[in-house]
Amino acid sequence: MLKSKTFLKKTRAGGVMKIVREHYLRDDIGCGATGCAACGGAHEGPALELQPQDPASSLCPRPHYLLPDTNVLLHQIVIAWRPGTWASVASSLRPPGSLETYVEQEQGENANDRNDRAIRVAAKWYNEHLKKMSAENQLEVIFITNDRKNKEKAIEEGIPAFTCEEYIKSLTANPELIDRLACLSEEGNEIESGKVIFSEHLPLSKLQQGIKSGTYLQGTFRASRENYLEATVWVHGDAEENKEIILQGLKNLNRAIHEDIVAVELFPKSQWVAPSSVVLHDEGQDEDDVEKEEERETILKTAVNEKMLKPTGRVVGIIKRNWRPYCGMLSKSDIKESRRHLFTPADKRIPRIRIETRQASALEGRRIIVAIDGWPRNSRYPNGHFVKNLGDAGDKETETEVLLLEHDVPHQPFSQAVLSFLPKMPWSITEKDMKYREDLRHLCVCSVDPPGCTDIDDALHCRELENGNLEVGVHIADVSHFIRPGNALDQESARRGTTVYLCEKRIDMVPELLSSNLCSLRCNVDRLAFSCIWEMSHNAEILKTRFTKSVINSKASLTYAEAQMRIDSATINDDTTTSLRGLNKLAKILKKQRIEKGALTLSSPEVRFHMDSETHDPIDLQTKELRETNSMVEEFMLLANISVAKKIHEEFSEHALLRKHPAPPPSNYEILVKAAKSKNLEIRTDTAKSLADSLDQAESPTFPYLNTLLRILATRCMMQAVYFCSGMDNDFHHYGLASPIYTHFTSPIRRYADVIVHRLLAVAIGADSAYPELTDKHKLADLCKNLNFRHKMAQYAQRASVAFHTQLFFKSKGIVSEEAYILFVRKNAIVVLIPKYGLEGTVFFEEKDKPKPRLVYDDEIPSLKIEDTVFHIFDKVKVRIMLDSSNLQHQKIRMSLVEPQIPGISTDISNMDINEPERKKMKLQK
Repeated sequence: MLKSKTFLKKTRAGGVMKIVREHYLRDDIGCGATGCAACGGAHEGPALELQPQDPASSLCPRPHYLLPDTNVLLHQIVIAWRPGTWASVASSLRPPGSLETYVEQEQGENANDRNDRAIRVAAKWYNEHLKKMSAENQLEVIFITNDRKNKEKAIEEGIPAFTCEEYIKSLTANPELIDRLACLSEEGNEIESGKVIFSEHLPLSKLQQGIKSGTYLQGTFRASRENYLEATVWVHGDAEENKEIILQGLKNLNRAIHEDIVAVELFPKSQWVAPSSVVLHDEGQDEDDVEKEEERETILKTAVNEKMLKPTGRVVGIIKRNWRPYCGMLSKSDIKESRRHLFTPADKRIPRIRIETRQASALEGRRIIVAIDGWPRNSRYPNGHFVKNLGDAGDKETETEVLLLEHDVPHQPFSQAVLSFLPKMPWSITEKDMKYREDLRHLCVCSVDPPGCTDIDDALHCRELENGNLEVGVHIADVSHFIRPGNALDQESARRGTTVYLCEKRIDMVPELLSSNLCSLRCNVDRLAFSCIWEMSHNAEILKTRFTKSVINSKASLTYAEAQMRIDSATINDDTTTSLRGLNKLAKILKKQRIEKGALTLSSPEVRFHMDSETHDPIDLQTKELRETNSMVEEFMLLANISVAKKIHEEFSEHALLRKHPAPPPSNYEILVKAAKSKNLEIRTDTAKSLADSLDQAESPTFPYLNTLLRILATRCMMQAVYFCSGMDNDFHHYGLASPIYTHFTSPIRRYADVIVHRLLAVAIGADSAYPELTDKHKLADLCKNLNFRHKMAQYAQRASVAFHTQLFFKSKGIVSEEAYILFVRKNAIVVLIPKYGLEGTVFFEEKDKPKPRLVYDDEIPSLKIEDTVFHIFDKVKVRIMLDSSNLQHQKIRMSLVEPQIPGISTDISNMDINEPERKKMKLQK
């Protein structure tokens, strides 16, 4: 024992408690080197190699281990160190509590200096210890630090010490590692011009004082995808006013990067601006041309009325950087032999990054990962370093990897630790499984899903009871039976949060043995389920509700089209079809009741790709067709979710996991109301019911597609639905469904929220026991935060996958012309929707190196006048669609106006009646 402290503490009850604290040092911790006789079997866990691989260092020719200090570990961890050369802090550094290397903090010594000294003591101990172990091999430990004073002290104490840069440059066999060094100092790597562009960031202490006094506001920085000179800051806290602050101009953005936590200073009202309607992308190659940026900033200013002005400010400091490794491509410098190049991230919200690399020629045309190191005041762009080469741009595997990384989708194979918690095969239902479970294998249960679905979460049944009423059951895969709380499988599922569906790939939340086999409610096999069973009248009135764990045996796995065919067929009258007809009849009544309460029927164009069976390239693109059976399944899923939400909230008022959909603020509807008004229609938005009714009435006999367009636009006005813990919120209402309470219960194979809801429901009906985390509202709130993030990222990843496959489709299709409708008008562009492909795109009217047309933008109507032609929202136009591959980094679908004809603007399609691949084919035939 090193020392002991004793003190007395008064308890709340008024008593006195004696507390003794003793500090012990251990003598049983090994050095970590395999075969060390001095340490014997003391070492546990990962071990160092007896003979480290020779990294061919010109500075350290002898075999050696590396011992980095804390800052090197934090900043340089991405460097590809060879295995066996770390004397890893985690596994082999003698911990400060071991006898020979314990260091007491000296008087006047700060914590940082004490830590530096502790690492030097450990390095010295290692070198002496390794000499005893292997005198002939002369193994040594090299201390790596970027702290000048720490290095000097280490050399004085006889410890071989180098900076990270010195050591990496000495690795003659791996010169490419130099590119992966992080820039250490923001100031030390500045552009030669030295002209200060940005104002200095205030220190954290001043920011905290300013936030406390109300001088500054703290919030999350959100960069714009459409305009690189504009961003918004979402202010943290409950204050209703100044919730969203606009930042315009490079200097006011002041080196903040998307998702950073920043402090902003609010400008006086006289300096407030309106959100810009211009679309601006950073296409400049010259990183020092700030004057041009200032010219572009004047374009942002829009003449507007006072109502449109929003709180405006500037970034005064960064509270927390939320940088991550970014995927993108190298924009090679035009200067021959230059080592300094610009990297263009795939995410348009991230600025370009300056990196130094000797591999520019090899990396050109490839997707790479780059990390940001810092952003000096006199640099137009942040500094960074190369991390990894992902593969060729445009390659399907590479692009899929990019979109998964960019949207932070966990997609690594499941680890052995996770897989070890799966049931052993062959699996069968045991007597123990049947405890607290009802046998419902006699019921005529069936599932209805999209074609090719293997993760079948839900199945249904409907039968007539002896009393003349109907029994309807929703049977959901009992995933929580296989995923037990707190184990590695549970933790990984919680981290992933959701299954992500890409066009050709599914990233499962749970291993395939569960998702496509043991939990999937396939036909003609016994499966464990969680059933929600109602007794209903023929008018869909719920008379009784009960919940039970069950065993089912599905009699049919149908697609929506197959189920529809059975319902419509006059000749098929088996039990499954009779059940489907009963379900369909009740679903129509349930939907009518929901809509009468004010539930919204919105629209979003969804597309389906038809793939070539050999190349897996998209050969056709169609909007998804919805049948009655889609609606039938949806109605019973909604009903089950509402019934379960009520039950778990009754039982656990403080820690039920629920889902809410907040009502949008009135300002969100402005664009919808204005668009409808331009077509002489009125949309009322005071309640969900009035919105639903006015959307139903908004019909035009001469323009049948108008109602769909209004519903698409209404969808854009909505807020995001979110998971929350009932004990942390008062507003439970689901605006879109017009339901006072709602949750997710019906898809536990693909959503972790449903697994938690299953556990809560099982405890509520006495079929399972609770555990501490399930009844801790703070832990549940943290879980909801991760689930909301994962769901949002999954949506974005799915959209990115659709966008990439759409590009592949038009690459083979060539140039086509199609009818489109205007969804939005901007200051210099129109955003259009092409119903045939469910495709959205922007038609720009200002192009580089072309004469600028006369544009007049009116935000009130809204409209855009180009020369003498005026465009309004929902106007019908004809556009030319083609894939623009001129920028490999951002290959995009380019759209140009064909009709109406505007001289100098519209594209002449007389030469484009055949697409590019056809033209090539004809040339070959000649």
